[in-house]
Amino acid sequence: MKKNKYILTYGDAFVDYIATDTTNTSFNRHLGGATVNVAAGVSRLGIPSHFITITGDDETSTFVRNELVREGVDLTHAITVPEKRVSGVYIHLTPEFDRVFASYVNETPDLQVTETQLNTKSFEQASGFHFCSGTLFHPEARATTRKAIELSKEHNVICSYDVNIRPLRWESEGHCRQIVMKFLPTADIIKLTTEELAFLMKTDSLEEGIERLSGNAIPLVFVTDGENGTYAVFQDQTIHVPVIPVQPVDTTGAGDAFMAGIIRHVYLNGFPKTQQDVIECADFGNRMGALCATKAGALTAMPRIEEMKDGREV
Repeated sequence: MKKNKYILTYGDAFVDYIATDTTNTSFNRHLGGATVNVAAGVSRLGIPSHFITITGDDETSTFVRNELVREGVDLTHAITVPEKRVSGVYIHLTPEFDRVFASYVNETPDLQVTETQLNTKSFEQASGFHFCSGTLFHPEARATTRKAIELSKEHNVICSYDVNIRPLRWESEGHCRQIVMKFLPTADIIKLTTEELAFLMKTDSLEEGIERLSGNAIPLVFVTDGENGTYAVFQDQTIHVPVIPVQPVDTTGAGDAFMAGIIRHVYLNGFPKTQQDVIECADFGNRMGALCATKAGALTAMPRIEEMKDGREV
């Protein structure tokens, strides 16, 4: 990636209402959303981070903007529409401390960043553009995402796409699969979980899922598998990169931490050219995700660069 530039992320800002324990009866309020977590996670790793989103003028929107600024995320390219209300999600915890997205609150789904509101100059100055499927359920957001990808390609900006499927946001599984699949060939880097791979490729076989996915000609794919590590698909080869086991407290945001780590590594070292480059990239992402899982919350657990300096090259 181009040095002295920034990472540009597009998506919905969220407020996460995260259960305080596995009884799922009381909740704490946190800034959230997959793309928010990545934007802030990149910033925590010392990389300039800009975020395209839309907020309103109420107390919740003010909370979101203030928290993003506090995280060092630049909102120059964000949009404010007074009547917009930031979405919320209630996150329950299972006995195994995995997160379950139980319900969404979205009062103004039709108020989205439009493609005409995208600033071309913001892409001229970007090194990477990151998005996920969280907003793709909405036609306006899909058009905006397509335009952002188009602008990225025009300016040689590396595109990363976290599949990050949230079924509750979609009208049907079929519609979700169809739209999410359409965007796979547009990205240089794809990240998805083994469960998301199975959902999209309609197979429970990891090998068969990866083979079917390869038809999209994606330069670099990361398939995360929790405590089993990550499978990287690069130059027609599948590489398993293990992760050091940890005792999980809350896996909320671990995938976003992984993604932030991948983006940082590519920003500093360029797009991987060899299998060893891919292994080092995935290893840093794995370490990010694992460390995040040892703490409660999503963004609150997102590692900072100081925590990653454990004697190994970062």
